[in-house]
Amino acid sequence: MKMPLAFNLNGRTTTVDIEPYWTLQRLLRDEMDLTGTKEGCRTGNCGVCTVMVDGQAVKSCLILAAQLNGRDLITIEGLATDEGLDPIQRAFVEYGAIQCGYCSPGFIMATRAFLNENPHPTRTEIAEALEGNLCRCTGYVKIFEAVEAAAAAGADQRVAQRSAILSREAESRGR
Repeated sequence: MKMPLAFNLNGRTTTVDIEPYWTLQRLLRDEMDLTGTKEGCRTGNCGVCTVMVDGQAVKSCLILAAQLNGRDLITIEGLATDEGLDPIQRAFVEYGAIQCGYCSPGFIMATRAFLNENPHPTRTEIAEALEGNLCRCTGYVKIFEAVEAAAAAGADQRVAQRSAILSREAESRGR
């Protein structure tokens, strides 16, 4: 028997009827046609199904859809904005971290959650944060380089935003 589920999906309030045994992965791919979240091992070992729930990276094959009630979910489809790709998506393209692309959404979502918590990571911290995501194509070096570049771009963006704020404040004081 289906049950109602209300949650925030990629910034939009969403209400759907679900079966209580559906995984989040099934809900996204089969019922909502959000196929950016990939299906791999179904045991939480490969990471291709990674999404963010309340800002934390989770493997959608391991969480029941019913556990989303009242929570915030971001999928790869919700990461880009009207201004363009997320810096992580851009870095993955620019640094060749996308080979066949199958694992990329999971890596990108895990990276976004990680950089939200640790915006200035070391290479070792990056490796540890992404150890639950597998790739058969890149050998991980390009992925780590992309994460480092995205972290640097985020730092540069924060510096630019802070400089703009300080300039506006100085300008308003000078008037």
